[in-house]
Amino acid sequence: MTLPRDGFVEVAGRRLEFVHLGPAPDTAPTLVLLHEGLGSVGLWLDFPEKLQAATGCGVFVFSRAGYGKSDPVPLPRPLDYMQREAEEMLPALLDAIGFRRGVLVGHSDGASIAAHHLGVVRDPRVEAAVLIAPHFFVEDMCVAAIAEAKAAWETTDLRAKLARWHADPDVAFLGWNGAWLDPEFRHWDIRASLETVSRPMLVIQGVDDQYGTHLQPAAAVDLSPAPVLVEMLPGVKHSPHREARDATVAAITRFFAAFPEFSVSEVFA
Repeated sequence: MTLPRDGFVEVAGRRLEFVHLGPAPDTAPTLVLLHEGLGSVGLWLDFPEKLQAATGCGVFVFSRAGYGKSDPVPLPRPLDYMQREAEEMLPALLDAIGFRRGVLVGHSDGASIAAHHLGVVRDPRVEAAVLIAPHFFVEDMCVAAIAEAKAAWETTDLRAKLARWHADPDVAFLGWNGAWLDPEFRHWDIRASLETVSRPMLVIQGVDDQYGTHLQPAAAVDLSPAPVLVEMLPGVKHSPHREARDATVAAITRFFAAFPEFSVSEVFA
């Protein structure tokens, strides 16, 4: 199947914007990028290009429904929205693009979606996951940081800034912020999904991450039966791929090279 460099793909009745770099998903190993809770195709900046150049793999980037230029979603979002993305939308997307083999690369909410998919869906086409600043359970510091984001939304030009990246910034922000600040969300926990992961994972986290502590990567190491490598980046907060792009790309290429059984490792042969 031939994918254009950018456009829209229909998944479960919704149009999702995408950008595709490198070889097609049905012909070569592909890295599927899953964005953060306020992310979109555009907010990856030049990270997809750098990742594609470093690995030689195809790189498929998309905006989940409610983000970027993708179709909107009704609010409020269900509190298990990340599990639903992992179990329902992501498998349908992989089918729609002709995905045959590769790795999920997720940031923040996207990393949580990738981990849950790896542990629960167990799609044999997905050989590993790269989790950048993942959440497996809710920490007080994360809720406090998200409450600060709500205050910024109400008192600063944050909405205008997000409008650069999202067709409907209200849906993007309020869907994410409203779910995380719901008192019931304190019980959100996907650590059980880690217990059934059978593929290797790389966790990349900034030492100064304001949304999560070292307990997040520690959970992956302690609970996953499969190998878990951890890279803690000093002087980096919640977005290593933007704050320390080159170090993040280097960590990913080291991870791939460490597991020659990956089909993505073909590019290092």
